[in-house]
Amino acid sequence: MEANTRSTGRLPAAFLTPGSSSFMDFLSDHQPEMLPGKRQLPPTQGVIEAPHGTTIVAVTFAGGVVLAGDRRATMGNVIAQRDIEKVFPADEYSAVGIAGTAGLAVEMVKLFQLELEHFEKVEGTTLSLEGKANRLSTMIRSNLGMAMQGLAVVPLFAGFDVDRDKGRIFSYDVTGGRSEEHGFAATGSGSLFARGAMKKLFHKDLTEEQATTLVVQALYDAADDDSATGGPDVARRIYPIVTVITEDGFRRLTDQESSEIAGAIIERRLEQPDGPRAALL
Repeated sequence: MEANTRSTGRLPAAFLTPGSSSFMDFLSDHQPEMLPGKRQLPPTQGVIEAPHGTTIVAVTFAGGVVLAGDRRATMGNVIAQRDIEKVFPADEYSAVGIAGTAGLAVEMVKLFQLELEHFEKVEGTTLSLEGKANRLSTMIRSNLGMAMQGLAVVPLFAGFDVDRDKGRIFSYDVTGGRSEEHGFAATGSGSLFARGAMKKLFHKDLTEEQATTLVVQALYDAADDDSATGGPDVARRIYPIVTVITEDGFRRLTDQESSEIAGAIIERRLEQPDGPRAALL
């Protein structure tokens, strides 16, 4: 499939042959070794040590959905990176938060972005949010061989469904199994604690401001109980990545906006270290 530099400069025939609108199908047919799941790994014993991303959270609100993640990557009991990027736009109306093996996860996100862009160029229209969620499921399933060697990728996918006029959240397991989450969701090592925090604070009439505050509260609680999740690092000015997806599209909060939310939470936590209380009844 590689271009012949001695030719007239024309594209190889593979690029000119009608076929599927899926870029993954295109690679599978013409150069399958370029797909992450098709690579041959050397035989190993035990789990492979590699940097892992940790906690991702998402919550819906009246006008869309918020997807956020902490900034820490770990490798065993060591902090591998303090400012890793874990939340990425998939296209104009959706985003992916990565948990699991960081290198493979970032590569999968880039391939997913290319998949959606390729579909749009070939078909002349964007894929539905449901279709995007299914495509991501297929990509995760193709990584199952590596997941069995400890190199798992378990993302959280969120977006604004222009057909239903609301934000939606999809979670996955290592086999590519897909579930739609209603209201809120979390994945990664600190997800148990983050989900508990969101369960007590979530209500369906949240505003965008309340939703962004809620996800940072949840990440703070996750960091409080999970050593692999990083809390706001005021000294290094490292704050959670918070993104908002509405009918106007994808928007990432600036560092200034994230720091203001985190600062307000830290200020309140000086009085209530365990965070806001939910009503008993």
